[in-house]
Amino acid sequence: MIEAVVERLDGAPVGERRRWSDEFKAQAVAAAMAPDVNVSALARRLGVSPAQLFGWRSAHLKTLDEATSAHRSPQTLTEIVIVIGDTIIRVSPDIGEADLRRIIRAVRTV
Repeated sequence: MIEAVVERLDGAPVGERRRWSDEFKAQAVAAAMAPDVNVSALARRLGVSPAQLFGWRSAHLKTLDEATSAHRSPQTLTEIVIVIGDTIIRVSPDIGEADLRRIIRAVRTV
């Protein structure tokens, strides 16, 4: 059985080229940030592409990260220490998420 549910937030435009209001984006991102939310399913319910909602959420998280980084003194974090079993990983706080994921994945496969 396939069920189609159309539920759109106010401000969602209808037409050929969509331009989403800042208020709509903020509501969508807030809903996407809730715990245990399937972002792809939420995007379909809102009538936006999942990639678009992921992009909005990513931009929001980047803005939050930049805001917290601006308020942090350079001496606050000199390194991050991660312990996985008997392995200790020490990295700089400015390591990229993708790089850190690769390192952790490599340690877990050994």
